[in-house]
Amino acid sequence: MLETRKTSVEDKPPAPAERPAGRVEREFTVKERSQWQLAFRRFLKHRLATISVVVFFLLLVFAFVLPHFWKYKYNGAFIPVTDLNQAPSLEHPFGTDSTHDQLAVVMRGTAQSLKVAFIIAFVGTGVGAIWGVVAGFIGSVADSALMRLADLVLTIPALALAAALAHRGGGSLGQIGLILAAVSAPYVARVVRGVVLSLREREFVEASRALGASNIRIMVRHLLPNTIPVLIVNATLLVAAGILLETALSYVGFGVQPPDTSLGLLITTAQGAFDTRPWQFYFPGLFIILIALTVNFIGDGLRDALDPRQTRERR
Repeated sequence: MLETRKTSVEDKPPAPAERPAGRVEREFTVKERSQWQLAFRRFLKHRLATISVVVFFLLLVFAFVLPHFWKYKYNGAFIPVTDLNQAPSLEHPFGTDSTHDQLAVVMRGTAQSLKVAFIIAFVGTGVGAIWGVVAGFIGSVADSALMRLADLVLTIPALALAAALAHRGGGSLGQIGLILAAVSAPYVARVVRGVVLSLREREFVEASRALGASNIRIMVRHLLPNTIPVLIVNATLLVAAGILLETALSYVGFGVQPPDTSLGLLITTAQGAFDTRPWQFYFPGLFIILIALTVNFIGDGLRDALDPRQTRERR
């Protein structure tokens, strides 16, 4: 008789399902980005702004680097008599005037105009930032006095005031920049004051007060850094405005004085030759337009990048 034996099978966990051939598991990681990194990515989406940055960089190279390698100098020896008042050529790409190579002169004029614009941007933005932060944070009588002063300056035509002050100051490059910065600062002050008014009642300001921070510390450590995006945008716009103000001031004879030159002064001296030697007028005008347009586009891109609420969809 055959003996049957029963074997018990222990329960075993089910085998894991086999992975389909060719399937690769991917791991996704999320990288945290700072606000400045996000702003930079938004700025790159603004095509005109990114192109303008490249063009403006080339303008800086043209104004401050290329003169060291060009064979003619704006204040060097006069060119040969046979080359005077000649149209653009390979030897003189921008033509010549009655004394010098126009390319060398335009490079010098662009550099001087940009220096004035940078002084206006940095000094005007700095003074306007302090002006606006103090007025917005302290409030009361100080706010009223500082804003009435700003209103007073804004009611006076900036060009007329700058011309009068420049005439008394002698028209040097630094003095013109500081004068134009002074008449530009109230614009920045009003914008910064509006930002500070919305910030001074925030929780972090109240917490600083509760911890015993002084008013100066609150303004310097907490309020002023929060206005940096606004200040950056306004600084770029002041560069464009400074170029146009300097041009207008030199055009009426109160800007940069000979033997130095600027883009506005070049247009002034070339207006008599507009019909016979137009290249002396068009090239300085072209660089004024290029600087103003590129800086305005850069400011537009920075405004969209630093303030996402104003970002428009780009294609």
